[in-house]
Amino acid sequence: MLKGDEFGRLFESFERDAFRFETLAAYDVEEEKEEFERFLAGEPMPPEWSDNPWVRAITGRGKSISRVHVLRSPLTDYLRYELAAYPGNVAAGESIGIIDLSHKDVSGLPDHDFWLFDDSEIYRMFYTPDGKFEGAELLPADRLPEYRRYREIAQANAAPLEEYRPD
Repeated sequence: MLKGDEFGRLFESFERDAFRFETLAAYDVEEEKEEFERFLAGEPMPPEWSDNPWVRAITGRGKSISRVHVLRSPLTDYLRYELAAYPGNVAAGESIGIIDLSHKDVSGLPDHDFWLFDDSEIYRMFYTPDGKFEGAELLPADRLPEYRRYREIAQANAAPLEEYRPD
């Protein structure tokens, strides 16, 4: 399983596009803890929220990045935080869609997170029950049709971030 910097290098080495499928209601990301607490306290967010530099570094090299987040209303505090940050990702060039299972029944999707890079490598993401990243496993190439289909279903059923209105 890839972890930390080893996993992070995938974002430097892919050539064309990266697709993220998210399923958790909360992620335990050490680098976000302080910012998350500020968000919950109603404090202003840092300037990079208006144009995410990590996404901009990817799209600035002519690569595309997209995601679909499957969630359920009412939103957790973490999802409210994440959705508040997403417009800065969109401004930096990421395409983001939302499937809210409390409004739309969608079948045929996995119950786990994954990344699909260049339509040729799938990494299944593993998390602890409280959302801490444990690692990513490269799945065999014979699983590509299955994960491409997951992406197609997700994208076909997702509302663009700009149109999504939580309860």
